[in-house]
Amino acid sequence: MADDAKLDRILVLGIGNILWADEGFGVRVVEEFHRRYTVPDNVTILDGGTQGLYLVNYVEEAQGLIVFDAIDYGLVPGELKLVRDEEVPRFTGAKKMSLHQTGFQEVLSAADLLGRYPQRLALIGCQPLDLEDWGGPLTPPVRAQIAPAIELANAVLAEWGISAALRPEPLAGDERLLANDIDHHSYEMRADAAE
Repeated sequence: MADDAKLDRILVLGIGNILWADEGFGVRVVEEFHRRYTVPDNVTILDGGTQGLYLVNYVEEAQGLIVFDAIDYGLVPGELKLVRDEEVPRFTGAKKMSLHQTGFQEVLSAADLLGRYPQRLALIGCQPLDLEDWGGPLTPPVRAQIAPAIELANAVLAEWGISAALRPEPLAGDERLLANDIDHHSYEMRADAAE
């Protein structure tokens, strides 16, 4: 697909498990993206968590897909890496950090088998530091990459002809993407109190 072709349906997706420290990076980025930015109606922002194959319906409807995730690239903890289009499947064979990544690779394969693979793909991954702290928050080097990951996503969206607008004020708590006190702020306040 040509770089200047119009993408009518775009999905911005965060995947990961917030219960395992840095494994929650993708979810926390998409949560903050939603809190700070508005997007046009043809863009869906989704917390994919660990839903695996349940995400196929969303992925197959997307012409453009941006995914945030914790990925073991073998880099310095907290380092971001952007992987695009045909490069994304090459990470299928990389060391798996958790079960959801295998599930997401299956999602991409299922969409491909259905003939509805996204025309454009961008994987924004962050090298994790700690994936074994059950109930723990993101580590400082990974948490520090939330804003840069959002900036990268906005740059990709701009390349695709989409402009995300900064909200005059971030969304209030009752309008957040995650509820039931598992939003980033509430969750980390609880983790800090437990220490």
